[in-house]
Amino acid sequence: MAKRKRAPRTKKKQGINGNDADLIELGARRELFVDDFLIERMDNAQLRLHEPVPRNVAIEHDAPWEGNTSGYHTIFKDGRLFRAYYRGSHYELNAPYKPVVCYAESRDGIEWYKPELGLVSHKGSTRNNIIWDGPGALNFTPFLDRNPKCRKGEEYKALGSPHASSQKEQALLAFKSPDGIHWSLLSKKPVMDHTTGTNLFDSQNVAFYDPQRACYVEYHRDSIYPDGVRYRQIMTCTSKDFRRWTEQRLLQYGDVPLEHLYTNAVTPYYRAPHIYMGFPKRLVPDRRRSGHRPPGVSDTVFMTSRDGLHFKRWGEAFVRPGLQPERWETRNNMTAWGMVETANYLPTAPKELSIFVSEGYYGSKNVRLRRFTLRVDGFVSVRAPLRGGKLVTRPFAFEGGALSLNISTSAAGSARVELQDADGKPIEGYALSDCDEIYGDDLERIVTWRGRADVRALAGQTVRLRFALSDADLYSLQFTPLPD
Repeated sequence: MAKRKRAPRTKKKQGINGNDADLIELGARRELFVDDFLIERMDNAQLRLHEPVPRNVAIEHDAPWEGNTSGYHTIFKDGRLFRAYYRGSHYELNAPYKPVVCYAESRDGIEWYKPELGLVSHKGSTRNNIIWDGPGALNFTPFLDRNPKCRKGEEYKALGSPHASSQKEQALLAFKSPDGIHWSLLSKKPVMDHTTGTNLFDSQNVAFYDPQRACYVEYHRDSIYPDGVRYRQIMTCTSKDFRRWTEQRLLQYGDVPLEHLYTNAVTPYYRAPHIYMGFPKRLVPDRRRSGHRPPGVSDTVFMTSRDGLHFKRWGEAFVRPGLQPERWETRNNMTAWGMVETANYLPTAPKELSIFVSEGYYGSKNVRLRRFTLRVDGFVSVRAPLRGGKLVTRPFAFEGGALSLNISTSAAGSARVELQDADGKPIEGYALSDCDEIYGDDLERIVTWRGRADVRALAGQTVRLRFALSDADLYSLQFTPLPD
């Protein structure tokens, strides 16, 4: 697998107290507390997974060419336009269906519409939003190619698998487009065959270009058979040209229970692209709610990675099925690939993140794509109760002039920050007692010590941070230029 072209995780460097210390080269990048990468120890504090809030139905699949098995949604922002792609299909027992690729647009990421494109005929009419009905329509998943060396006419790319059941069709096709609307095969031959011969690439296969690794990265579903029992799992590989791919490798999760992961929705987080985030649909195949036909219930879980292969996967659900009975039907709660910033549901609050999750799959009517929201960087926080808690970071070096925090407290809660040397001793002028009390709710709160935010004299040195938190959630930090 290609290696990331970024600063090494740790190295030896002279500390401000004259001692050598292992440190993280933080630079000016944003760090989220989605794992323990930056954490050395916590006292009466813990990492807390947050749940997004359900909002409006963004898209209802009520067109004649859509229906109760529409899915595999892809959403991204392209300039001022928000784009959505998905499979249109409807299932009835003993009735074959032909999937088509559909397209929707939005100006704000909240309200969506289906344009009449005039590209593909459905029952004698091209007055529809279908962009493709050929091979690969089963799980066609596009992306905007941000490779600076992208070939002309291939500004948008996609992967999709043939809708067939024979073993020889275990492959992925590649597609290209100059505008995201008009598509053609990039190659007549598949660009990837299945290594193990156990799956048909029949889930949502996602890909994107990662400028930090200078390669395309792909994730797809495979199966493993411990003790002869099938488990749905996720594999990954990379490519320099989107045509030839490296050996496929199973994702690693450490010491967590084996679970069925149906889709993956892995993507770099746009505010900290060195961190990959995934939103797999977890399937529990042996459960069934009363009155539902096929077995299996699903929810969405959350996972993160810093190398694209080893992931921290939370056991608790990120999106639960909830009180809507139809979300307990099998194959529901599938999170779309992609997240976008949208106007806040609260009129005076700053922008928030929107993700999109399906409901109504296999129902009697249509699939709906519901929008869910959470605060920017708001996936996981370091949380401490009112009686107080502590967090101490590992040694690191930074670039910048001020410390910015994404932090939330209650009216009675607070936070303070201490800058320490590599040995954990407070740095003069930056001790906990010098820090001005922090309370409120801010995405970019600048920390001050006796009214002073300037930390430029410490840039490049080995330091630690010590946080004292009370009824507070700390989501992320970043060293930024000193405010004017």
